[in-house]
Amino acid sequence: MNQPILFTCGVDEAGRGPWAGPVTAAAVVLDPARPIAGLTDSKALSEARRDALAPQIRDRALAWCVAHASVAEIDALNIREATFLAMSRAVEGVTSQCRLGEILIDGNALPKGLPCAARAIIKGDLTEPAISAASILAKTTRDALMLDLDAHHPGYGFARHKGYGTAAHAEALTRLGPCPAHRTSFRPVRLALLAGQDRVRR
Repeated sequence: MNQPILFTCGVDEAGRGPWAGPVTAAAVVLDPARPIAGLTDSKALSEARRDALAPQIRDRALAWCVAHASVAEIDALNIREATFLAMSRAVEGVTSQCRLGEILIDGNALPKGLPCAARAIIKGDLTEPAISAASILAKTTRDALMLDLDAHHPGYGFARHKGYGTAAHAEALTRLGPCPAHRTSFRPVRLALLAGQDRVRR
């Protein structure tokens, strides 16, 4: 009786640090028969290179899934647990497409309740092509979401800084106050919210 083929899945996230927007995770099972040249940590690639690689990954991978944890989930759980939630959702999406034997996750910790053996690999996005592919899908998908949020919440510069804590973002927070896309559990956003409430009371 033939044993079922078990695949290795790479997982990475984008958006742990920003003050706004969801945290996004991707899970990817690469096809050895259809290699993709140039895979590495998404942060080491230009935006144009990431945008060129992302459709290749979607086309050539045996399985892939991108998932999110919302701003509300981040604020309710904390960013670490919300990141694990997004990762678990991405893995679940891949398990509906193929059977997994091992999951490789970028970082130093693992979500609970994964469906098979898993390893956390520090800087895995530089050494494991499947994690690299996941980092690219997570980053490009989240960046596109931030462009959409920029259209819905103009004035904060989401299209430029993608929600990260830049000086321009801090200035916009002070001037406009937080919008629904902001993570109120993050200190700079919480302080801006409190400052706005103080102004209203006065």
